[in-house]
This record gives sequence, C-alpha cells and structure tokens, in this order.
Amino acid sequence: SRLLSLLSAAAACDAVPPFEMATFRRDPTLTLTMKLLLPALLAGTASAFAPTGAAPKSTTAMKESVADLETLAGKLNPIVGFYDPLDLSSQNFWGKPQEETIGFIREAEIKHGRIAMFAFVGYLAHANGVTFPWAMTMSGEKFPTGLTPPEAWDAIPDAGKLQIFLFVGFLEFWREVASETHYMKGGKPGYFPPFDAKFIPGGALNLYDPFGRNKSMTEEQKATGLLRELNNGRLAQLGIFGFLCESKIPGSVPALKGIIPAYDGDYMAPLAKSILPHL
Repeated sequence: SRLLSLLSAAAACDAVPPFEMATFRRDPTLTLTMKLLLPALLAGTASAFAPTGAAPKSTTAMKESVADLETLAGKLNPIVGFYDPLDLSSQNFWGKPQEETIGFIREAEIKHGRIAMFAFVGYLAHANGVTFPWAMTMSGEKFPTGLTPPEAWDAIPDAGKLQIFLFVGFLEFWREVASETHYMKGGKPGYFPPFDAKFIPGGALNLYDPFGRNKSMTEEQKATGLLRELNNGRLAQLGIFGFLCESKIPGSVPALKGIIPAYDGDYMAPLAKSILPHL
C-alpha cells in the first residue's frame, strides 16, 4: 500500500532529473572493483537495449508525423489523449524537418523513461539498505549502510563516477554511430544496435533480451510491450521526480511526508561533493 501511495503521489510534484544511485563510501583513493562495476552497470542499462542478438538491424524508414503521435497517444491513454502543451511536436530542432524533430523527441522520451524506471527501483533498493554482497573497492572496502539514495551517489569514489560516465558515454556513442538508420532519419526509436564481434569480445551482446524470449513473441505482443514500456517510463519519471522533490522540499508531496528523508545536496551538480569541480 505504501508503494502504491508513493506512485500516485509522485505525480503531484516536479523536480530535477534523477541520477542513478549506488551505495559507496566516499574515498578518492579507492578504485572500484571490476566485480562491482561491470555487473552493476550492465544491469543498470539493460532495459535501454532493444532486442539484438541474431535480429537484423531495422532498415525500414518509419518517420512519424503529428498524426502518428496522436494515434499513439490514444493507444497509450485514451482518456488524456494527445497532450503537447509546449508544442514540441511542431518544432524544427536545429533547422531539421518536423519528422526528424519528432524522431528526436520519441527517442528522448523512451530513453528517459528507461533511465527513470531504473532510478525509481534503485531509489527503493538503496532506501531499504539493499547492497551487493561483494566488496565495493579493490582494497576490500564493504558497502556502507545508513545512507539515503542521493547520499549514496555522493559517496561514490571519483574513480567510480568517471567509470560510470565513460560507460554511459560509450553507450550513447554506440547508439548514434552503429545504427543502420538513425532515429531522426526514420530509424526505430529506442533501438540499440548489437555489438559487433570484431570490436566487442563476445559478439552481439544482447543485454535487453539475453534469453531470447522476444523471438517467440508475435508482432502484436511486441507492440503491446512497447506501449507498456512507454507508460511505465512516464509513471517512473513522475515517481522519481516525487522522491527528489520531497527530499528537497519536505511536505511538497503530502503522501511522501515523513517517508523520504531530506537531502542537502544539489541534484543538478552530481560532482558538487567531489574534488573534480575544483581541479
């Protein structure tokens, strides 16, 4: 019941973008173990990968129009329907055609929704003291306890933060350059290209569907799954925003009052408590 109240109350608040949180002790001299880094990061980005493996790259141009967005909105939420108060769908970002702007917006929403889902679950996990059972650093340092989720991020050693940033940056780079058809040129929004065995050991690593379950799904089932992902992503964004807002402005989300602890840091400055900004 508490989880349901958290989800419903989160929609009442707006806040700053979330950052993925992990539980580490702050010590710039420590280095993250590969035992921790690879499983944590690969798991934390798994849902951002569209089915790959043996599946071929999409070559069908699917540039979307405002009419397509209106149709999609009706499937996602028949009650609300198409809602674009900022009129973003009719814009021409960077002087590009409207269809390319829509492709950019669609990709951005899917990506932010996926990250928000992991952020929401990650917040709950750290808030309940869930940590990995192995050592946190090369020196054998254990995961600290008693930290709030945002404090857990502040406690990550600089070496760990840089590895996270570099890994995510690589995923962004690979998405941009390895897709046969770019999402602004008619490519499928949310698609993540497989890793080429010539460059990445292990071949086309399928992080989204490691067990190949999607291969047995019908096109109708896949379409339904995509709609669910969009709706879950939107709800997760509202949920994590609610957590962050309540932590900065106690009482701003009534249902979360007394549940989410206060945070005196700055969500928009993830390295504020690090030595990096002072170099």
